[in-house]
Amino acid sequence: MTTFWLTVYILIWPVITAGTLGVIVRAFYREWRQARDEGRDMI
Repeated sequence: MTTFWLTVYILIWPVITAGTLGVIVRAFYREWRQARDEGRDMI
């Protein structure tokens, strides 16, 4: 049983990382699109 939980622990990190990256990319795209629609620069 210990091997199973260690495997789950190791394999869950890529899922957490991908989810976090997805949230960041989605927020950036939303702000970029809003800035483009308003005719202003991101920076």
